[in-house]
Amino acid sequence: MTAGETLGARLEARASPLAALVVAIAAVSTSAILIRWSGAPATVAAFYRVLFTTALLAPLAVTRHGERLRSLGRRDALAAGATGVALAVHFGAWFQSVEWTSVAASVTLVQAQPLFVAVGAWALLGERLGARKLGGIGLALAGMVAMSAGEFAAGALVGPRPLAGNALAVGAAVMMAAYVLAGRSLRQRVPLVPYVTVVYSVCAAVLCAIALAQGAPLRGYPPVEWGLFLAMAVGPGVLGHTVLNWALEHVESSVVSVSLLGEPVGSTLLALLLLGEVPGAWTVAGGAVVLGGIYVTARTQSME
Repeated sequence: MTAGETLGARLEARASPLAALVVAIAAVSTSAILIRWSGAPATVAAFYRVLFTTALLAPLAVTRHGERLRSLGRRDALAAGATGVALAVHFGAWFQSVEWTSVAASVTLVQAQPLFVAVGAWALLGERLGARKLGGIGLALAGMVAMSAGEFAAGALVGPRPLAGNALAVGAAVMMAAYVLAGRSLRQRVPLVPYVTVVYSVCAAVLCAIALAQGAPLRGYPPVEWGLFLAMAVGPGVLGHTVLNWALEHVESSVVSVSLLGEPVGSTLLALLLLGEVPGAWTVAGGAVVLGGIYVTARTQSME
């Protein structure tokens, strides 16, 4: 093992999973803003985000994990590929959702995935959900509902196709739950970099195929668009989803998924500051409840 590899291993060993979750949540909170700033079709933006993320990780995958990547078993490779397909559908649906409805509604609804994760983890992975953890998940979900349903009742939904956008966000939540659950299982056997290299590569290929099928152009964008694609890869891609995949090795999938409910709060605040989207009273109140649910669940995990 080289000196660089030794240093990397020591840093990974000392990293706190909960601190990693904080970094990841902050990073993914910028995603909706970057999508809104982009003028490219949703599928194209999603494709380049994943493609550039894969390119950033490829040198590490080849130089440090090449042997492990080549020796990946057929079963694990197929499972990682299926996970990549689920991630591609998630990205395609959610990127379009952000363009059709408000940032607060889209980012909140896509985080409905803890419900699906909790049921799937119990049914497929044998994970226990004690009373306190269930209470934390329920509290966070209640806050999420308050943020979206409250604004709907007040007639404050915005966007060119808000109902369709909201429906796409829910569909993206289902796919994200499948991605989280599959990652939790695979990450027990497959190191992080080989895992995400396969998953992101398959995800990028699927998104590219969808974009071509839609007739969306893959070239001819101005420099600012390429900068936004790269920002999506570095922020939400590497510091967001890749760090989340690392955290899945150290904490239960239900904790990771509930922690992601902090994304609606961060994205809503950024939308206020950068897009001029003013959150209503229901959004503010619901966001506080979401944070309460995250705290209860994370604290329960730390005591187990």
